[in-house]
Amino acid sequence: MNLGVLARVAIVAGVVLLVLGVVLLLVDHFGLRRLPGDIVWERGPVRVYAPLGLMLLLSLILTLLLNLIFRR
Repeated sequence: MNLGVLARVAIVAGVVLLVLGVVLLLVDHFGLRRLPGDIVWERGPVRVYAPLGLMLLLSLILTLLLNLIFRR
C-alpha cells in the first residue's frame, strides 16, 4: 500500500469520526436520547438499551441527505 493512500484513509477516518462526534453532541443537545420505539430491558445490574427509534430517524435523515447529494 502506498503511503499516500494510507494518508487519505486516515483523513477520511478522521472526518468520519469528527462528523459522528458532532452528531452525538447534537443528539444529546436536542434530547433525542430516548425516542418512542427505543427498547430498554433491565434485569438486576444488567441494562440492555436498543435505540431503534433513533436508528430509524438517523437512517431516514441520512437516506434523504445522501439522495440529495448523489442525485444526478
